[in-house]
Amino acid sequence: MKSSLRERFERLGPVEVVAPGQSGSHAVVTLHLDPAAKAIKSITVVRLLVESGMTMLTAKRVVEKAMETGQATFAVPGLRDAEEFAAILADCGFAAKAVAARPVDVAALRRELSLTQEQFALTYGIDVETLRNWEQGKRRPDRAAEAYLRVIERMPQAASAAQEDDLQGVRAG
Repeated sequence: MKSSLRERFERLGPVEVVAPGQSGSHAVVTLHLDPAAKAIKSITVVRLLVESGMTMLTAKRVVEKAMETGQATFAVPGLRDAEEFAAILADCGFAAKAVAARPVDVAALRRELSLTQEQFALTYGIDVETLRNWEQGKRRPDRAAEAYLRVIERMPQAASAAQEDDLQGVRAG
C-alpha cells in the first residue's frame, strides 16, 4: 500500500534551516568530481555552498552539474576560509580549484620561456606595445588576456601551436 506524501515527509524528520553566509570573499571555483572517492556527500556540499552565500537552488544545480559532467564552475559569494572549504569538499568526494585567482607576471613568464619581447609577441599573437605596457606596469591585462597568459604559462607549446596555420592559402605581400 502506498504511503501518503505527508507520511513520507514525516519519516524524513524535522526540517533543518540552513542559514546562508553573508561574509567572506568573492571567489570563482571549479568543482571536480573525484573518481576515486568512496562516497559522494552531495547534501553536505549543497549545504556548504549555501552557507557560503549561494541560493539553495543554485547550489543544488552546481552539484548536479558536477555529478553529471565531472565538473562545474561557479561563483562563491562569501568564501570565508578557502583551505577549510577545500578540505570539506575533499571529504565529500570533490576537489575545488580557484579560477583566475592570481595575476600572471608577464615579464617573468617571458624570461622563463627565454624569449625576447618581440619573439614572445610574435609567437603568441600579442601586440609588442601591449606586452611592453604590461611588463612596465603601465597597463594590466584584461580578464581574457589574463586567461590567455595563464594558458601560455601552463601549456606554452600548445598555445604557440594554436597560433599557427598552414602556409597554403596565405598571400604573400
